[in-house]
Amino acid sequence: MEIKNGIPVSPGIIISKCCLLEAEDFRIQHKAIESEQIEDEVKRVEKAFQQAAEQVRELSKKYGSDDSGIRDIFAVHVGFLSDESLIKRVSKRIREKSVCSEYAVSNVLKEISGTLSSSSDNYVRERVSDIYDIEKRLLRVLTKREYYDLGSINEECVVIANDLSPTQTASLNLDYVKGFATNAGGRTSHTAIVARSIGIPAIVALEDITSSAEDGDTIILDGYKGTVLIRPDSETLEEYRRYSDDTIAVEQKLQKTCDLPAETTDGVKVSLGGNIELPQEADIVASKGGEGVGLYRTEFLYLQNDKMPSEQDHYNAYLDVIRRLGGRPLVIRTMDLGADKMPSDGKFPVETNPVLGLRSIRYCLTTKNLPLFRTQLRAILRASAQGDIKIMFPLITTVEEVRHAKMVVRDVMEDLADDGFDYDFNIKIGIMIETPSSALISAFLAKEVDFFSIGTNDLIQYTLAVDRANEKLASLYSPGQPAVIKLIKEVVRNAKKAGTDVCVCGEMASEPEFVPLLLGLGVRSFSVAAPRIPEIKLVIRALDIPTCEEVARRAGCLETRRSVINYLRDTLMGIVPEVQ
Repeated sequence: MEIKNGIPVSPGIIISKCCLLEAEDFRIQHKAIESEQIEDEVKRVEKAFQQAAEQVRELSKKYGSDDSGIRDIFAVHVGFLSDESLIKRVSKRIREKSVCSEYAVSNVLKEISGTLSSSSDNYVRERVSDIYDIEKRLLRVLTKREYYDLGSINEECVVIANDLSPTQTASLNLDYVKGFATNAGGRTSHTAIVARSIGIPAIVALEDITSSAEDGDTIILDGYKGTVLIRPDSETLEEYRRYSDDTIAVEQKLQKTCDLPAETTDGVKVSLGGNIELPQEADIVASKGGEGVGLYRTEFLYLQNDKMPSEQDHYNAYLDVIRRLGGRPLVIRTMDLGADKMPSDGKFPVETNPVLGLRSIRYCLTTKNLPLFRTQLRAILRASAQGDIKIMFPLITTVEEVRHAKMVVRDVMEDLADDGFDYDFNIKIGIMIETPSSALISAFLAKEVDFFSIGTNDLIQYTLAVDRANEKLASLYSPGQPAVIKLIKEVVRNAKKAGTDVCVCGEMASEPEFVPLLLGLGVRSFSVAAPRIPEIKLVIRALDIPTCEEVARRAGCLETRRSVINYLRDTLMGIVPEVQ
C-alpha cells in the first residue's frame, strides 16, 4: 500500500479502480517562417482563436446548462480566447520573431503562466491551469490533433492525472467517474471550483501520484483528509468501507444543518457567512446555508485580463453576486493589490520588499492610483442601491489611512449624486485588522468604522514575521500561535467597548478546532470558506458560551503553538467527534 497526501478540494470517500490519464505532450519546435508567410500565419492564428472559443461555447452548452458556476468558468475561457490584446500579442510575436503560430502561441502563453506560477498568492498561481487548458486547446486546433473526451469513460473509476483543466472536469461522466486526483492544482483553482459545483470528490497537489498509480489499481480517495491510498490492503479497505458508511451519515447531518440557524445550545446567535473570490462562488454560500458573504475578494477583476477593469466591469460583477445571494448581505473588500497579487497590465512598482511596500490601501491612496480606487468605489456605491452591501478596506495600519479612505468615499458619493446615480448614503464601512499595528490601536480604529474583520492569514504573517508561502516556515505560520490569539482577544475587547461589530474571516475561522476559542474570546460573526459553512455551523450548534469561555481562558494560558492546537483538537473531539 502506498499513501499520497494532497489538498482536498471537494469532500467524499471513494473506493474504485484507477483510470490513469497520460499527460498530453506537445513538442513545439522553434520553427522559423519566411517573411512572405507571416501574414498568412497571423490569419491562421486568428482563426485558431476563433475556433477554440467556439469549441468552449459548445462545451458550455453541453455541460454548463444546469450550473451557472460552470457556465461562468467557461465564459472566462471564451473571454480569454476572444481577448484582442492577447491575439495581438501572439500576432506581434509571429511578426517580430518570424515564427510559426504554434510556437508563438506556446511561447506567449508560457510567459503568462510563468508570471502567474511565480506568485506566492494561491488565487493568482491557481489560474495557471486555465492558461494551460487554453494553450493546449489552441495547439490542438493548430495541429489538428484529436481531443480525448473524458465524457466517453464508461467504467466506474477514479481518474488519476497530472492535471485536469476546468473544461475537462466539467465534462466528466459522473455516472462512471466517481472522483479524481491530480499532481497539480490548488484549493481555489477553477478545476477545484468545478469539482465542488458538480459534487465529485477530488484531491489536488499530490505532486507525483501519476508515477505511483497504475491503470486498474484499487484506489481509496479520501476527499476529507486529502489522502489517496494506492493498492490498499484488505484491512484498510474494510476500515474505509465502514468509515464511508459513517461519512454518509455525517454528510446527511451536515446537509440538514444547512437550513438551521447558527446558534449555540444556550441560544446565542452567531452570524455565519462565506468568503468568495469569484461571483459564482456566491451560489455555494447560498446553497450551504450561509447568511451572506463576509469577504468578497475583488482581485480577480484585476488579474484576469490584460487591462484594468472599468467601472461597468466592477458594477456587473457586484450585481451578479447580489443576484446570486438573493438578498443576503455582501461585504466587498476593495482591491488588495501588490506584494504577490500583481495586476495583469504590469504597471506596478518593483520593490525590494513588496509585502511591506506599496500594496492594498496604500496603493489605492497614492495620488497616481486614486482614479483606480475611485472607479471601484463608484461601482460599489452604485451597486449598494441594488442590495445590502458594505465596504471594507484592507491592510489598514493607521487612523490616518481610514480617514483618508472615508474622505474619498464621501467625495465619490458627491460625484455620483451630481451624475444622478442612486446609492446607499448610509453604507457601512469597515476595515481589515491584519497587522499588529491595527490590532494594537483597535480602540482608536473602532471609533472610525462600523465594523472590523480580522484577517488572520496576514495577521499571522506580520505578527510572526513569517512568509506564509515559505514551506520551510510552516510550523511558525499557525493560528495557534499565542501571540496571534492575544492580539485577537485585544481586538474583540476594544470592538465590544466601542460597540463596533467584529468578524473573523481568515482561514482560522474555517478550522473547526478554533471555533470554541473564537466564540470564547467574544467573536459572534464568522466568514469562512464557503464549502465549510455546514461543518462550522454544526460545531457552533454543539457548543455553549460558558464552555467556550473556559476554552479561551485555558488556551490563553498555554505557551506554545503545539500545546494550543493539541488542547483545542482534544476539546473538539470530546464535543463534536464527527468533524475530526
